[in-house]
Amino acid sequence: MSIENGNPENENLNSEINSTENQSVEDNVTDQPSETQTESEPQQVEVAEEDFSQFSLQETLDEMEKIVNRNDAPADSYRFSRLRDHASHKITDETEDKKHEYLEQGNPEEHFDAHHPQASKLSALVHIFREKQDKFHKQQEAEHQDNLQERLGIIERLKNLYTNSEPGVNLFKSIREIKEAWGNAGQVAKSEFKNLNNNYFHHLKMFNEMLDLNKEYLEQEFAHNLEKRQHIIQRAKELLDENVVQKALNELQYLHKLWKEEAEPVAEEFREKTWEEFKEISNKIHERKSELIAVIESEHQENLEKKNKIIEELKTLSSPQNINHNYWQQAIKRVEELRSDFLKLGAVPKKISNQNWTDFKQSLRDFNSAKNDFYKNLKGSQIQNLEEKLALIKTAQDNMNSEDWDIVVPLFKKLQEDWKKIGHVPRSQANKVWDDFREACNTFFKNYREKNNASGDNWKENYKSKKALLEELKALTDEEGSVEKIENIKNNWNAIGKVPKDKLSINTEFNKALREKLKLNKINEFDLKEENLTESQLTDKARKIKNQITDLEAEIVQLENNLAFFNSPNRDNPLLKDTYDKLDSKKQQLESLKVSLHNIIAGE
Repeated sequence: MSIENGNPENENLNSEINSTENQSVEDNVTDQPSETQTESEPQQVEVAEEDFSQFSLQETLDEMEKIVNRNDAPADSYRFSRLRDHASHKITDETEDKKHEYLEQGNPEEHFDAHHPQASKLSALVHIFREKQDKFHKQQEAEHQDNLQERLGIIERLKNLYTNSEPGVNLFKSIREIKEAWGNAGQVAKSEFKNLNNNYFHHLKMFNEMLDLNKEYLEQEFAHNLEKRQHIIQRAKELLDENVVQKALNELQYLHKLWKEEAEPVAEEFREKTWEEFKEISNKIHERKSELIAVIESEHQENLEKKNKIIEELKTLSSPQNINHNYWQQAIKRVEELRSDFLKLGAVPKKISNQNWTDFKQSLRDFNSAKNDFYKNLKGSQIQNLEEKLALIKTAQDNMNSEDWDIVVPLFKKLQEDWKKIGHVPRSQANKVWDDFREACNTFFKNYREKNNASGDNWKENYKSKKALLEELKALTDEEGSVEKIENIKNNWNAIGKVPKDKLSINTEFNKALREKLKLNKINEFDLKEENLTESQLTDKARKIKNQITDLEAEIVQLENNLAFFNSPNRDNPLLKDTYDKLDSKKQQLESLKVSLHNIIAGE
């Protein structure tokens, strides 16, 4: 395998070595290739896989297309396979969702078209990638065969170096050239690698044994290899501070490869010492891998908890307590937020990843089913709402030209209040019914404003007339004929129309003056013979009389109860005279009020 031209992060540890100390590396350094591992298949120390869960289907297909379009596409086969599986999973999910919605609408299952529009593109990308992969493997087989012949030639050179070397040959220079050639030689097939590697190290060992006869050369070799070991140990120490743990682990593999292929042998006194130091550093780096895995597992667990909370909230949104249109509109927005949050979260533990995703998809389906059921049922209530609004429109249109302001103004205000209380109507009718209702209301209030503006001048004259009547009322005394004058003033007052809004206080002032004159002349207000009263004024007067009758009846009952406490409650008792006089007065007043109420009701 090439050393100078290769990336240390992509190289593999070569586990095929017969020395005792290097065998112990396999026992202490995890994630090493097996004895049959071929150099043609680089193996990285995999700590954390790339997370594709946030990729949409289109993004996944785009990534696959980028790989397919590269010249070295087969080198990224593992990533392509994971993207392919993710895309297939997304297509299946989207097809199931569409089928679920299709069946919910009452369609027969046999008519459902299960073909996904992106399935053809996925199939085409997979087909192209396989063709490139097949071509790559054929090229690789040819290269492996050429590399095999090259390595066999190197082994033959090594063999000749200790068996047939001529006098004067610089063994130190020759072995360096052979080792460099071996390191630069290309990859070979897995089936050839084990025997080839064993053969090379066998002849290297035989060469080293031959060197026992040349102590000076052997010492130079030991010193050179020791220096290499020290460089390797120093670099391993630096990896302890490497922030990217996976990078440190990958480079550690490369350092072990260098140790086995280029740092052997060393003097006996340094062999165990240097190996133990290197092994201890290796173990510390691998301890960092365990820490990283623990952190990743913790993050996966946190992601799982967050995703489960999202699933629980989706279930809650699917079963609301108060169901209405506004709720579902807000819930739809919230579900979209939760869906986005779910997809943004990272991976969860692999053993429950599929179940977590299934639960999420099911919770979305349950929400959509509940929402669809609500709007199906809502259509029935919307028809009823439409009928109620049409009835309001009919009433508004029937009264929009009326000028009976005292009755119709409150009516239109109530119509508007009732309109707000009625729920939604079918969307196809919503604009029409609103336009019809608004037009009727606008017609009435426009007419009302125009009439009020036209009568503004009359109202000013009305105020002048009422002002004169008020002054005339204030001037009255309790002389003979005053009651008739009061009745005449009151009837004239009732005959006068409205006054400007800023002059309405004159009505309060008149009522106050009227009560004072009635009291002065000892007459009840309801005994007045009033004329020119409107229907609403008569209704108001009848209401007031009824209230006073109720109060008088209660007072009479109370007085009679008071009399019952005496043993001889007769009129001759001087103590009861005032009580009987008050009782007679209230009964007389009660009869008078009943006559007045009768007259109002009878229209007399």
